[in-house]
Order: sequence, then structure tokens, then C-alpha cells
Amino acid sequence: MPDAPGPANHPGTSRSTSATIQPNILRYLSVVAGDYGVDLRPLLAGVGLDEDVMRSAALRVSYRQGSAVIRRAVELTGTEHLGLRVGAAQHLTSWGLLGLALMAGDTLRDAVETGVRFQNLSGAMVVWSAAAEDTGYVVRADLPDPALDPAVADFLVQEAFSSVVTLTRLAVGGEFAPRAVEFAFAAPRDARLFQELFRCPVRFAAARNRLVMPHGWAGRAMPGRDPVTYAAVLELLEAEMASRRDQQELLEVLEVSIAQSLPAVPSFVEQARRHASSERTLRRRLAECDTTYEAVVDGVRRERVEQLLRRRGLTLREVARQVGFSDVRALRRAVHRWHGVAPLQLRDDLREMEP
Repeated sequence: MPDAPGPANHPGTSRSTSATIQPNILRYLSVVAGDYGVDLRPLLAGVGLDEDVMRSAALRVSYRQGSAVIRRAVELTGTEHLGLRVGAAQHLTSWGLLGLALMAGDTLRDAVETGVRFQNLSGAMVVWSAAAEDTGYVVRADLPDPALDPAVADFLVQEAFSSVVTLTRLAVGGEFAPRAVEFAFAAPRDARLFQELFRCPVRFAAARNRLVMPHGWAGRAMPGRDPVTYAAVLELLEAEMASRRDQQELLEVLEVSIAQSLPAVPSFVEQARRHASSERTLRRRLAECDTTYEAVVDGVRRERVEQLLRRRGLTLREVARQVGFSDVRALRRAVHRWHGVAPLQLRDDLREMEP
């Protein structure tokens, strides 16, 4: 591992809001929400994630699906600590092969850097980086989109650092405590749970989301370290990463093709021709990504509608025309399906989120 200061960046560590992710956060969110008397099953089913689907080890969900469920869960539970509690409920075993790799690494720093390297396989909804600095070993969590709904953004950063501390204590000792934790969001009304969980100085309204780990802890040997197992699991993770990159590249190429063609939408036959592929092969490749061409088109249209609604002076008729909807009624149906509100309400909500 590199010793020089600077982010521990690896291929595939970027996060796209069009990407698909493992639903680990949603699974734990559903359990924790139940402790507040909130049943998330109808909400999950509403975005296509019923109980049978959620039990699938191969399941991937879109970033948009995850964000929508989190936003509503924060509203229904009414707690400003939901992310902390979801992070604190986790176990390394839920991360599958990646969890095994973290436990088999040589030191805690190796475990962190392995997590950063393969973060796209973990179900993370933030972008992780890590670096050695004078003050300690620093783990950063950045948001994939600065315009992310503030409630979802706060939840994700809370969950990120809470899970790091919880899993570290499970792996190397319950006495672990960071040197400091810094959050970019404003201080909550009640910060006591933050202090109780992290057991260190916690700062809010900071420049970045950072967790500072003492160097001594970063170099602590992992109790389950095993070089042979670690090397074998890394080989499997590399193969899975390569497969995921191929899948993501396909989705990104299709999204660009659709976005550039709007208001017209290329037919599936045309997309297969553009990719020098048979319809059957393209359909199979999309199935491997746990999606369909119709779902990709729907996602591109949704993103374009949200962009257009932020613009001043555009009527709903113009928005519908530019996105390829037959009329305003079709636009209204789509927006209600995506967000549960009318287009004008969504426009107001999006503009309120602007800086």
C-alpha cells in the first residue's frame, strides 16, 4: 500500500447516480425503521423491491431507488439520527466476499484500503478515499452529487462513518475510537448520540466529511489475518469488478445514446444495431445488469425531466415535448410514479434544493 500522503484512489472508485449498487443499506434501513414502528415493505415494493427480491444475493438497485427509499424513511421515522443507527446495526458478514477480505487483511489500514479499492462492490452510496496525514490516518466520505437531497446526504454520511466505527470495533476491538470525526452538515438539534457512538470530538459544519484514525490503530493487526485467504479473495473481487465495469460501461453508453436522441427514443432494435449485437445478446447483457432497456429509458427521461424543471420559463408542455412524452398528462403520470407528487410540486422542491 502507498505510504505517501494523498487519497488512496483505485480504478472504479467513482460513484455515478445512474449506477446499480448492492442493497445492504436498504436491508439494514428496513430493520432499523421497524424499531421506530415504520414498515418500509410497502415503500420498497413500490419501487420494485418486494421481500422475495430483497432476499436475492444477486440483487442490485439503482442509486435513484436507494435515495427515494432513504428520503421517505427519514420522513416517516422523524429522527435526525437514522443514518447513525443504520450504520451501527451492520456486520462484516453482510458484505460477503469483501467482508471476508477485510477480515483477512494484515492490518486495519489494509482493511480500509481494500474497502476503498472495492467500494463499488460494497453497496456504498458515498465515494470513499483514505490517506495518511500528520494528524492520523484520514478516511473521507464524499457525496456523489452536490445537489443530493440534504436529508439523504446527511443520512448517507452518518451511515458511512457509523458503519466504519462499528465494523472496526467488531474486527479489532470494542475500545477503538477515532481521534476526531468531522461532518460537513450543520449540527443536529441533539448531538449526544454522535458523541456516544464515536467517543471522540465531533465537529459539524466542517469543510469535508472526515474520520481521523490514530496511526497506532491504523497499524493494528487484524485478528483474522490470513495472507493466503486474502490473496485468493482479492482475485475473486478483481474478477467481479471487471464484470461490473463492463456492465456499467454498457449502461452509460446506452444512457448517452438515449439522452442525445431525445425527444425521440431509439428502438431496442436500433440500439442492438449500434452495438453490433443481436437483440437477444443485448437483452441478455441488460439482464445481467438487473435491468431492461425500458428501465434505462425511464431513468434517462427522469433525469432530463428533473433538469428541465429546474430551468426558469419552461412550461410543462415544453418539458413533456423535450423529453418525448405524448402530452402533459403522460408527464404528470411519470412524475407521480417517480416522486409521488405533481410536476409543479416537484419543480418547487427541486428549486428549494438549489444553493
